Amino acid sequence: MPKSEFLREAEARGFIFQCTDMEALDAAMQARPVSGYIGFDPTADSLHVGSLIQIMMLRLLQKHGHRPVALVGGGTAKIGDPSFREEARQLMTAETIAQNLRGIEGCLRQFLSFDDKSSAKDKSGAILANNADWLDRLSYIDLLRDVGVHFSINRMLSFDSVRSRLEREQGLTFLEFNYSILQSYDFRELNARHGVTLQMGGSDQWGNIVSGIDLVRRMNQQQVFGLTTPLLTTSSGTKMGKSARGAVWLSAARLPVFEYWQFWRNTEDADVGRFLRLFTDLPVEECDRLAALPGAGINEAKKVLATEATALCHGRAAAEQAAEAARRTFEEGALSAEALPSISIAAATLHEGIPAFRLFADSGLVASNGEARRLIRGGGARLNDEVVTDEGRMIGEGDLHDGVIKLSSGKKKHILVRPA
Repeated sequence: MPKSEFLREAEARGFIFQCTDMEALDAAMQARPVSGYIGFDPTADSLHVGSLIQIMMLRLLQKHGHRPVALVGGGTAKIGDPSFREEARQLMTAETIAQNLRGIEGCLRQFLSFDDKSSAKDKSGAILANNADWLDRLSYIDLLRDVGVHFSINRMLSFDSVRSRLEREQGLTFLEFNYSILQSYDFRELNARHGVTLQMGGSDQWGNIVSGIDLVRRMNQQQVFGLTTPLLTTSSGTKMGKSARGAVWLSAARLPVFEYWQFWRNTEDADVGRFLRLFTDLPVEECDRLAALPGAGINEAKKVLATEATALCHGRAAAEQAAEAARRTFEEGALSAEALPSISIAAATLHEGIPAFRLFADSGLVASNGEARRLIRGGGARLNDEVVTDEGRMIGEGDLHDGVIKLSSGKKKHILVRPA
């Protein structure tokens, strides 16, 4: 059992999958505050729940007096990480990358305390770094001469992320092949600039992390460490952070707070305890107590999970508003809760009318017209709290109540349709 508070709690919560040298890292963390970093690709203008385990690791690092460093890939975004992807990412323009970086910074600031005037005396104020600051200035000849000499092609070809792409017809471009070298160079630069001695990431980053550790040892003569978290799936085997309507974004501009709360409320029973430990600040003992509640008590635990996870992302007031909106909607049948998710539909479409099955599919409550038809035939579709029995029933202006139409798929999924 580790002795440092960070590693002890990280292990108890289930964050740790691999560590290059747990004993040495534990000793280093007991001796002094450690700076650790995680990288985030700016592939969109918001992070999503799939990145949340990494953010929570940085948050836990800060909680125990160490310095979290969030590295945004403004430089590597011009290439794209090939790790376990079936094909190359589309290259982004400089304007898109800049916009995405601003959005990601906003997401990170929801969870971490950044000291924008951090000094040597403050060892825990988070740092936001951008690898474009050094990669954009790095000449190709310098990279080959000073960095490339430390990399073995044979070893790089052995990485799972590289091998899996080479085994597919899509192959791996030379551009993407350089990503591992650049990520390793990031560790070297962060070690030199900010004294970073720990890189963290998902288990799919293990090869890149080990390469970075080796490069820092060779170029900076420093002992540094790597730690990975497990790649999460739900108990039913689905990828963490996905919903029927797509990614579960951390930005309220991308996903309404109510829908974010509802995502956590719909957690599978078997995942409640694990998600409470990973995605809330509640003590481990309280997480275990909630997960062990008998019978219908697990639903109360899910509400606690939803409110606590939402409070970290969007603030306590917004989380409690979402919880109250859910209570009114699903326990009292209230219609006009402002925080409920909604979509807009052209007023002309409502004037002409739209078949029920198509509206349910277009709303995102189900994935297809066929699934919508099956839902209606099975009696699971509701329009303004009344069961829809005819899949071809035309829904239009006459169905508006207080300016909206309420669609429900059972008790767990709910959306309001508003005329545009």
